[in-house]
Amino acid sequence: MTHDHDLVLRPTAAQTEAALNPPPGRIGGDLVVESLAALGATTVFGLPGQHALGVFDALRRSDLRYIGLRVENNAGFAADAYGRVTGEAAPLLLSTGPGALTSLAALQEARAASAPVLAICSQVPTAGLGGGRHGHLHELPDQAASFRGVVKSVHTARTQSQIPSAIAEAWTSALTVPHGPVWVEIPQDVLLAETSIPVVSGGDTFPEELPPRPELTAVAADLLTRAERPAIVAGGGVVRADAAKKLRQLAELIQAPVVTTYGGKGAFPWTHPLSLQSWLEDRHTTDFLEDADVLLVVGSGLGELSSNYHTFAPRGRVIQIEADLGKLESNHPALGIHADARLALQALLETVGERTDPAAPDRVRQVLDRVGARIAAQDLTLEQDVLAAVRKALPSRAPSFWDMTILAYWAWSAFDAKAPNTMHSAQGAGGLGYAFPAALGGPAAPPTPPRGGGSPARGALYSVAELATARQYGLDVTWLIVDDGGYGILREYMTDAFGQPTATDLPGPDFVALAESFGVPGVRTSPETLEADLAKALAAPGPSVVVLPAVLRMFAPTHTE
Repeated sequence: MTHDHDLVLRPTAAQTEAALNPPPGRIGGDLVVESLAALGATTVFGLPGQHALGVFDALRRSDLRYIGLRVENNAGFAADAYGRVTGEAAPLLLSTGPGALTSLAALQEARAASAPVLAICSQVPTAGLGGGRHGHLHELPDQAASFRGVVKSVHTARTQSQIPSAIAEAWTSALTVPHGPVWVEIPQDVLLAETSIPVVSGGDTFPEELPPRPELTAVAADLLTRAERPAIVAGGGVVRADAAKKLRQLAELIQAPVVTTYGGKGAFPWTHPLSLQSWLEDRHTTDFLEDADVLLVVGSGLGELSSNYHTFAPRGRVIQIEADLGKLESNHPALGIHADARLALQALLETVGERTDPAAPDRVRQVLDRVGARIAAQDLTLEQDVLAAVRKALPSRAPSFWDMTILAYWAWSAFDAKAPNTMHSAQGAGGLGYAFPAALGGPAAPPTPPRGGGSPARGALYSVAELATARQYGLDVTWLIVDDGGYGILREYMTDAFGQPTATDLPGPDFVALAESFGVPGVRTSPETLEADLAKALAAPGPSVVVLPAVLRMFAPTHTE
């Protein structure tokens, strides 16, 4: 019996015909790629392995675009960047055991940055599952256990009929806020066996929305309306939720100064009269935020990097909007609102009262002037000039990807991202080697403006194999390598802490010659010629490498004062 509220999906005549007469020669791997295509995937990343060959053979029969990297961790970084830039779930195809485990660092970064990565990994044959020691190649007692603490959810398909549903459930999980990486495992024999299951055609999934509780936004709106010195901290959740416009509307409505976290770069216009920019590692900014009588924190957990290394101690009321329940009120008591940033900001816009505060822009300018004076007193012209050259050379809408390097640490605070979702780094988990493979993936599908990736010499060697990937696919990406002869930032840390560094000097290759050995043009530049050389490389089609030999220094911290 069918009731009015029941939803019954009836196949079309063409779907019925296709189901009754599936094309011959299909295997379990075809169900994987058909499921991905039905869900809307267009590009996949990864690299093959013995147990995953069934999926890769099926790719040959599909319309999916495949970007094959040389190292699993780099493939994960590429998928992470694709997910961040497009907002789509980025399929990552991996093989069992060592190949799977090599992706862990990239998946940790995706989890920290809320990047929707759909990792699909093969498993040993079904008979080898269950924890016994059968001696299969790449066998682990419980492969999924290695990933449960890293990804959002784990899904297993033990039979072919389970594949479409497992992938659809994982896809939904990856795209339900907070976004994040998910893990799907399928045994080798399931992927290789012929299948009579119909071609997968139904791919609709409905990620759950996370609206705010109205009684909480009503209290928040009242607090903001009556505030005398409101301020806003905008984190990566604003960017992930595509809520930058709503953030600006709210800030202007209540005349609240806004500081963006490093993950929230671009969430608020850099030169706006209410913009405190991103100087979170500065005591002047910290003092300003502590003085706010009502502080609205949107899409940030106020972690180490967003709280001046946990020295931030708010004196007023804190309102925290956060989709990740684990971050909600984890560092400071607050009016916690568990919600998607976009939906919560919309609710506030509908209920908050307008405030007038003609002095707010002056107070913002005073803080930025103090920050500028502090930096100017440290003789850091080289570092500022290099960062300015990168900004001038990079097109305003071009995405950029930054490794864990001194130049990136400067950029977190001092770089104008120009637009939301254009500046990306590995600051979520803090691993090395992110920039170049991320630049290959974010997004790999054309059309796209030229992309830039920046790495230190130590990070470059994590990713140098991907010069072959960039060359193979003709990707328009320019890799800036700051060659400082080793672990530049660790050299500083150790010198400050112990008086001298240890194990931080790393003699490296000639990066220009190395790039050219891959067929990728390279140029050695200087601080004086960086802007011109970088702009020329970005304008040329295909990949390129620009090497800047320079030892950069960080500005002095304030959290140790």
